Amino acid sequence: MPEITRRGLLVGSMLAGSVLAAPMIMSRRVHSQERRKISFTLPFLAEGGNAYAYVAKAQGYWDALGLDVAISRGYGSVAAAQAIGAGQFQFGLAAPSAAIQQAAKGVPLVSLACAGYDATMGICLLKDSPIHKPKDLEGKRMASVVTSGEHPFLPVFAEMTGFDMKTVNIVQTDPNVRQRLLVTGQVDCMSGFAVSFIPPLVSQGFEARAMLYNDFGLTLYNNALLTQPEMVNKEPKLCADIASGLLQAIKFTMLNPEEAIKLFLQQVPEAGLSATGVEQIRLGVGIFNNSMLHEPAFKNSIGYAVPTDYETMTDLVMKYVAAPGEKPPKVGDLLTNDFIGKLTFTPEEWAAAQANAKPYRKYLGEET
Repeated sequence: MPEITRRGLLVGSMLAGSVLAAPMIMSRRVHSQERRKISFTLPFLAEGGNAYAYVAKAQGYWDALGLDVAISRGYGSVAAAQAIGAGQFQFGLAAPSAAIQQAAKGVPLVSLACAGYDATMGICLLKDSPIHKPKDLEGKRMASVVTSGEHPFLPVFAEMTGFDMKTVNIVQTDPNVRQRLLVTGQVDCMSGFAVSFIPPLVSQGFEARAMLYNDFGLTLYNNALLTQPEMVNKEPKLCADIASGLLQAIKFTMLNPEEAIKLFLQQVPEAGLSATGVEQIRLGVGIFNNSMLHEPAFKNSIGYAVPTDYETMTDLVMKYVAAPGEKPPKVGDLLTNDFIGKLTFTPEEWAAAQANAKPYRKYLGEET
């Protein structure tokens, strides 16, 4: 990553700290000023798994910093990473695996903060399925979208857990058909992201659970806050402000999930129009909150990304996703923790976040 000036980092860090300590003071200061318009893309549709971005708007975290952030839907993490790298959006969210893949192609990207330590990639099963461990997948029929982010990592999941991938009958399909194949018994399981496949299934009355890659040692993060390296160099204060607002919203969502859902639905009312819409949002928020309940967010700061985890993810992407001849990006160019500030959880807050997320853990494994 190009050199970041010491003065820029100090300004960004001081601003982030002051905002976290006294957002209302800053809010009064900027309301009389014209807010700066910022473009921001989601990795996909507005849903429970990214509701915190709308919480940042609804709670005024960005507004307090003089920012008018316009949030746009995405069309997949790869497309989002490409759009951010091309400057179509100043900031946005996308899976780090997609960002690494695009960086290997020369797309200029840098991660400013971690928004989840588990991508929730894995295998979806109906609750009464006889499949309880990876070895049980042998000889089964699995619906899979070959262009989906989890699909390229199926071979390494098989390698790490000791089942023979050649014996699994992969039924190539699209996201809409995949779910129907599972509930009608035409396949035994399907691959995907639990944060996306659990909410529609459970909200429609199908009891489901997931077998997650991360639970078997395959480190793959959820979304990252991305921008271009040029933005980091030229506007460190803006980078700190965007990260600050987003991370405050993540903490709020973890501690106040029901209020976060209400705020999201105020911003995206169409998401609650269907009979199952609100429940889908609730499930997505619950699964996202579980993805944040990992040691780095508690022992460091909210949004902290572990550099060695990025090294692991880079190795995986280069082995299983990258095209021949592409060069692995350096972690120091792809990741910075300089803009996350010092937003933390007290032990009591962490315990409360765990309690809030616990009811949704049953969908992410064998726990009940």
